[in-house]
Amino acid sequence: MTELLTPDELRTALEQAIKGKSANQSPFSLAWASGKLSRDHLSRWAENHYHYVGPFADYLAYVYARLPEHYTEAKDFMLQNMYEEEIGGDRHTDLLVRFAEACGTTRERVTDPDNMSATTRALQSWCYCVAMREDPIVAIAGLVVGLESQVPSIYRKQTPTLRDTYGFTDEEVEFFDLHIVSDEIHGERGYQIVLEHARTVEMQQKCLKICEIGAQMRLLYTTALYNDYVGAEVPLADLGLAA
Repeated sequence: MTELLTPDELRTALEQAIKGKSANQSPFSLAWASGKLSRDHLSRWAENHYHYVGPFADYLAYVYARLPEHYTEAKDFMLQNMYEEEIGGDRHTDLLVRFAEACGTTRERVTDPDNMSATTRALQSWCYCVAMREDPIVAIAGLVVGLESQVPSIYRKQTPTLRDTYGFTDEEVEFFDLHIVSDEIHGERGYQIVLEHARTVEMQQKCLKICEIGAQMRLLYTTALYNDYVGAEVPLADLGLAA
């Protein structure tokens, strides 16, 4: 029978739920970090990524609305996260569009939902489903720990290549610099909320499972970008991967 985990044990278990499933391991991410993508490939990424992260404040809003009133710190965190996405400084989606335009695509193409792949649509739908239907603490485990906490480790590998290999300016890659900092803070707060409020065996197991699924969903989404847009031009063998 599964026993109740201490906060330290739960933290380790959550990290293990993501380990081995990070989007860093996808062929698209490997091709990006090694400088093998074209600006056209990056345009397709931006056109898809917009529809995953664009509604992130919406996902959080559904969770915020269902958090118990006395979960004051958790509600404050969710509200601050939404503020940073939509109002604080430059709106994050505007920074993403700026990068997309530097890649050669247009705002109209980026915002057009017909330009996202079926797998991107599935990830977006999963995020809405989790936000609207799961226990709020379980939803935070999936969305903030399983998905958002991965971002700094992904972008730390990709952002230097954007400058050094692809030749983007600091202004054009501000979206990535911002998320390396902000999502590290957000991910840690997500961990702390789950550790504080997941205090039954059932709740802990649900958080662990949805965290694992969240990591799998992002890995699947990123791998599909390679299959849909890159694979015909950059074979797996060029990335040191078996076909």
